[in-house]
Amino acid sequence: MTHAEYRIEGDGYTAVVLGLGAAVRELTYRGRPLVVGFGPHEEMPNFRGAFVAPWPNRIADGRYSFDGADHQLAVNEPERGTALHGLVFDVPWDLVDHTASSVTLSCTIRPTEAYPFELALEVRFAVDGSGFRTDVTALNTGTARAPYGVCPHPYLLAGTSPLDDWVLELPADTVLTVTPDRLLPVAKEPVTGTPFDFRSAHALGDVQIDHAFTGIRRDAAGLASVRVTDPRAGTGTAMIFDTTCPWVQIHTADLPQKPESTRLGLAVEPMTCPPEAFNSGEDLVVLAQGETHRTGWTITAL
Repeated sequence: MTHAEYRIEGDGYTAVVLGLGAAVRELTYRGRPLVVGFGPHEEMPNFRGAFVAPWPNRIADGRYSFDGADHQLAVNEPERGTALHGLVFDVPWDLVDHTASSVTLSCTIRPTEAYPFELALEVRFAVDGSGFRTDVTALNTGTARAPYGVCPHPYLLAGTSPLDDWVLELPADTVLTVTPDRLLPVAKEPVTGTPFDFRSAHALGDVQIDHAFTGIRRDAAGLASVRVTDPRAGTGTAMIFDTTCPWVQIHTADLPQKPESTRLGLAVEPMTCPPEAFNSGEDLVVLAQGETHRTGWTITAL
């Protein structure tokens, strides 16, 4: 199926963004792919490049309570019994503005029984010398307080070598452990002494990661950088984000049921809140009527 798509270019970067779901279908730097993309006539596989809102990751059984009311979301990951990756990754977005180096799309989440809140989302994608930048604005246009979270879902490419050979630098002190069957949160634990300690950069090897991390170390400007490099190719890609995203999900894309798609890239997803935040309330953004939330992130070539 063909959907509207928008190409932007500048300073060596080229990106293709879809009008369906505001998904990033392609991102390159001087012709080198920075993310695992997909074809122009292909449905988005494995949430590659998805825009995820109004919650990141999973909600167990699709059930949550907010302001004294219980709600039931559609369970779109039936094998794990969860509501996965929000409400806007598969709906049309409206074009607001398109220039040679930027595109802005908008989408309104209308109230339903499952999510009885109204949010106006606007996303601006732009390329310049610093990389491929995404800026997100969410405005509560409804009458009730609204729970909200957001993240991107790119699978970064370090280079042409296998993922096992890539070197990951992940400046996070804490990992959120999960159940092995449903990948639901268990507890926050220090990464020290675990296979998930990449504070000192080293090769991924055969480690399997599908976890959220917090306790993120940042520079003086409050920026964090997750870097993945391919020593053999001499290339790499980084995800940079500020304090509006206190969490980051890392996924080594282990898909044993899809061997042709397994471990093709490393998902790096800055998140405003952890999985299950609609129930735990941890770092959950709650927007009052008329209130706005802004966040963003940048993918840059190394």
